[in-house]
Amino acid sequence: MLSDPWIAALAALFLWWFSTGVILMAVKYADRRGPRYGQILTVLAFPVFLLGAFGIWNSEDGETAGSSYHAFLSALALWGWIETAFLTGTITGPNRLVCRPDIPEWERFIRAWGTIAYHEMLLAGTLAGLWLYTQDAPNTFGFWTFAVLFFARVSAKLNLFLGVPKINTEFLPEPLAHLPSHFRIAKMNWLFPISITALTLAVACWLERLYSATTQADVVGFALLAAMTALALLEHWFMVLPLPDEKLWRWMLPAPKPQQHDKTIRTEDAHGL
Repeated sequence: MLSDPWIAALAALFLWWFSTGVILMAVKYADRRGPRYGQILTVLAFPVFLLGAFGIWNSEDGETAGSSYHAFLSALALWGWIETAFLTGTITGPNRLVCRPDIPEWERFIRAWGTIAYHEMLLAGTLAGLWLYTQDAPNTFGFWTFAVLFFARVSAKLNLFLGVPKINTEFLPEPLAHLPSHFRIAKMNWLFPISITALTLAVACWLERLYSATTQADVVGFALLAAMTALALLEHWFMVLPLPDEKLWRWMLPAPKPQQHDKTIRTEDAHGL
């Protein structure tokens, strides 16, 4: 039953929803207790990253449906810990300042990059490590899962920077309160059609590979990749369509704490790097 592509697609959908909700919930609870608790959460969750690395190592030679699931889950574990470290403010970037609205576009980009630089370098380094380790392995679904997440996230961040109609900042914790100042509300930007086209083509590519797959491992692996890429495509559409996507996770999260002025957020003139 687990080798059925529809089961694999549903598993990807559930894992995307559930893992995102768990991360947001843990980060929100830590955020309510102060910045130190976010750092503690990141340290306590580090075994998840180690389990992901072990899973990639343990599944690289597997050629069964189970090994495809194993590689997929391992990539999600790697990704999940890095995202937790980012959302808690533990691994972000050197710039933690609110962006002024009166600066040139090139400077706004440098400042925006400075808010996420360390996080992006960690993601890129992990992706490069996965590629080097699995490039000659029978099972590369862990690498491709992480690659889909990586490039979809880069695309989403660039679209937020350039401007989209709908930006959801409801789930941002206190350490990232400066991030929305680097976003832009706009009807459309030049990158969005390219992002949508690229993700649509990627989904079509995975579906073509799924259709021509001859082993259970490939059926499951390409079904997982197609579903995950389709979800990334959906998340891009959420940036332009008036859909209440935040309701998918809001019920899992604690009530927001009373708003207080954060004295750590500064607006003085400083570059991101």
